[in-house]
Amino acid sequence: MLMKLCLIIPTLNEENNIHKIYKKIQNTKIKLDIIFVDDNSTDKTRLIIKKLSNKNKNVKFIFRNNKRGIGSAHKDAIKYAYKKNYSLIITMDADGTHDPKYFHSMIKKAHEYDYVITSRFKKINLIEDWPIERKIITYTRHFLIKLFLGLSYDASGAYRCFMTNKIPLKIFSQSKNNDYAFFWEITYLIKLEKYSIYELPVRLVYRKLGKSKMQFKHIINSFFYLLKMFFERKFLK
Repeated sequence: MLMKLCLIIPTLNEENNIHKIYKKIQNTKIKLDIIFVDDNSTDKTRLIIKKLSNKNKNVKFIFRNNKRGIGSAHKDAIKYAYKKNYSLIITMDADGTHDPKYFHSMIKKAHEYDYVITSRFKKINLIEDWPIERKIITYTRHFLIKLFLGLSYDASGAYRCFMTNKIPLKIFSQSKNNDYAFFWEITYLIKLEKYSIYELPVRLVYRKLGKSKMQFKHIINSFFYLLKMFFERKFLK
């Protein structure tokens, strides 16, 4: 039986990156459907996605009104993927940070483990070209997640892979966060259920086009959500 694969890519004003990402995905020669989830982009992102979809039957899209958060976008797309009976799901960012060349390794490991997370911390210099302020944010967040939740994994990244017959949809439905904290909450829930997790070292290239959507308010909100998870874990078991 042939596996039915899909790739989930949330977007928000990424008109300069869509074609570049699509070309890299095609170069992998892996047969999969691409599901773009757009949160009301104000540039030409939706128009570009529509044109790609019209020319390529493997390109799907979910257009949502308002900015509901990257975590919410992942939830909606994952729910759609389960409904459409995809066997395997890969999730990645739309900013060019995640290189599709790792797809083959991710898919291979998804057959061996329940959940595959890519990691910036398994080897040194995997984010060497990042601005110093982003490095500080990334390493500090990783330290706090490890301290408060006991997660040694690179739990805040979106570049992941899993088979739908191994991880039930209800795991993702249990997440209460619709923003960036979604990623470490899901990692925590998966670990809590004792599913096996594999970390694949990958080099992340800092975005060259467009602007990061992470703002100071996202950092603050994520920190307070992390504290909330810590107290629930510590005192409400």
